[in-house]
Amino acid sequence: MAEIALTELSASLRQAIAGLEASEGLEKVGIVTRVGDGVAWVHGLREAGYSEVLEIQTANGVVEAFALNLMEDEIGAVLLGSDQGVSAGDKVQLKGEVLSVPVGPELLGRVVNPLGQPLDGGPEISTKQRGLVEREAVGVMGRKSVHEPLMTGIMSIDAMFPIGRGQRELIIGDRQTGKTAIAIDTMINQARQKTGVVNIYVAVGQKLSKIARLVERLKAEGVMEQTIVVATSPSDPASLLYLAPYAGTAMGEYFRDNSQHALMIYDDLTKHAVAYRQMSLLLRRPPGREAFPGDVFYLHSRLLERSAKVSDELGAGSLTALPIIETQAGDISAYIPTNVISITDGQIFMETDLFYQGIRPAISAGLSVSRVGGAAQTKALKSVSGNLKLGLSQFRELASFAQFGSDLDAETKAQISRGQRLTELLKQSQYQPLSVWQQVVSIVAVSEGYFDEVPASKIKDAQSALLGRLWVESKEQMITLNEGTDKFGQDEAIAQTVKNTAMAVAKEFAE
Repeated sequence: MAEIALTELSASLRQAIAGLEASEGLEKVGIVTRVGDGVAWVHGLREAGYSEVLEIQTANGVVEAFALNLMEDEIGAVLLGSDQGVSAGDKVQLKGEVLSVPVGPELLGRVVNPLGQPLDGGPEISTKQRGLVEREAVGVMGRKSVHEPLMTGIMSIDAMFPIGRGQRELIIGDRQTGKTAIAIDTMINQARQKTGVVNIYVAVGQKLSKIARLVERLKAEGVMEQTIVVATSPSDPASLLYLAPYAGTAMGEYFRDNSQHALMIYDDLTKHAVAYRQMSLLLRRPPGREAFPGDVFYLHSRLLERSAKVSDELGAGSLTALPIIETQAGDISAYIPTNVISITDGQIFMETDLFYQGIRPAISAGLSVSRVGGAAQTKALKSVSGNLKLGLSQFRELASFAQFGSDLDAETKAQISRGQRLTELLKQSQYQPLSVWQQVVSIVAVSEGYFDEVPASKIKDAQSALLGRLWVESKEQMITLNEGTDKFGQDEAIAQTVKNTAMAVAKEFAE
């Protein structure tokens, strides 16, 4: 029976195609030959271009799709929604436009899907402009070197692996090691420091409950007014998961191209690659390493290339990217992690062992690097954090070595003692980003030896007391220091105030 039905279907399809070719031609019209798993195969449409929107006329109305596979006599189209109403024999037409999303300030404060439709129960979004989902990146001549800091408020990042506006810094590590927490704190810091940076958070296949908690937190912190959340859940079609980062980038490019600054967070690109793999295999593309298609590197490189600091002629705006990648058991040599590491301008590696030791954020000083941000770091912070990364790396080496022997010379003991204080100092609670002056003062207190008499267990208490006292007693000086334009010590009065206050606090907390 099934064979007879298949033969009849094939015959009816052939008849429909022949009728269509005779009446309208197959340049701008086509017919669905088969459909399943969110992919429709279309015969005809010889004039269709890559990523062009197609309209499928079904019994229940119009379903949109976009062309991804362009072959000699048929097209592989990915449906932008459910495939339940689509069946073989449905007529397909070109919409006459490439895939685009609404962009503009009207999206601020909203939670939308990758097509720009609201998910927060608010009114429909009407924007004056639309942005192309796939767009060529700004060329070399249209770019400018990264020279403005993008402060995260996280001391271990701003001091050791600084990020500049227009940079692409990867956050990589195993699941549940605090990767998203770093991104959220960076968003919160933009609002607290009134930088005017617009945040765009792209959730790729995240649980809706997690997204709802995130949005509530951003509202509570007063960040949501300058934030756009592009959300997809695991139950969404692979096409929406694939489009989400590109749609978010198009929204960010609007602000960049209008002389503003935007921060893109892709959480996370591992799920994005998996969604693309699913679509590619359904489109019968040949699988390669780990079953990913051969162009999976191009998938992420063309996305991240769009983040840039643009030249003065183009308005001097910037789009900064913080892509997140999830590793399996710390394996950064896997296919997708190595791809994205080679595309980005540095990475912040989250170490599982450090996380479970209570060192949070669990940033590995040895494996993390920023290839650009030093040029954008504020002078004040740069002047005090020069040896921080080296000192921390040496301490972790010495600490593991010191476990096996008790006979250590005085210099090694002092180095280990200083390292313990630095480790304690760099611990930071979530949702507590620090301003420039707070970071500078904290690092100076430990690295200059003012807190040498304070036991490591009391370093955080001493830090809080120092910051509180300086803000009350020397507020004007701290506001000057917060500008970060001068090296620490250039203004001797500020340096002396910090030293005297730190020494006084150290006496209170000394053993």
